[in-house]
Amino acid sequence: MARAELAGRGWSSARDAPPTADVVLLRHGDTRLTPERRFSGVGRGDPGLSATGRDQVRRAAGSALLRGGTFTEILTSPMTRCQETAGILAAALGVPVSVDRDLREMDFGRWEELTFDEVQDRYPEDLRRWQQSTSVPPTGSTETFAALLDRMGTVAERLGSRYAGASVLAVTHITPVKGLVAHALGAPPSALFHMELSSACFTRISYTGGDASVRLLNDTSHLD
Repeated sequence: MARAELAGRGWSSARDAPPTADVVLLRHGDTRLTPERRFSGVGRGDPGLSATGRDQVRRAAGSALLRGGTFTEILTSPMTRCQETAGILAAALGVPVSVDRDLREMDFGRWEELTFDEVQDRYPEDLRRWQQSTSVPPTGSTETFAALLDRMGTVAERLGSRYAGASVLAVTHITPVKGLVAHALGAPPSALFHMELSSACFTRISYTGGDASVRLLNDTSHLD
């Protein structure tokens, strides 16, 4: 094979590489439920950001990661805490906001606004089954971790296609971020039990063709 042909097929050549979609994920800032680690999904209350949460988001908006990027759009979950987060980011970055319903948190049913210990006291058997199987929903809910991972797989495919060659900022929740990371890694639904994500943390995933690469996870350096 000729040297010129070999050079054209080397690792350093990007001539035939499909465009990459750069997706920066931001978990919303604190709400009144966050400090006590209460379940907060799509159920009752739909709390907005607390004063601490708004400060966290302002710090995120001033981070080098966001200030150094050129984002086509800000996508947000329909939940109030995420829409408030997206509004702060949009004002700082001058980027339009669109609501994406598929970025919503999962439904925690009767566990909404309860702590883990309170769920343990009130629904011990349901909690035990939920921890043992990703196909079991929380009490009073029909959504499982396995179903959420399927939903986020669809989101990943859409993001990779729609934003190929561009960057997008997506404001969402802890479980959807975990789902996108698990999907990118090809990990099973049980992987969602083994990730820790802080408030207002950044996670970054690149989609190139049919491939995904996790480039950043749970970055809170802007909050230091």
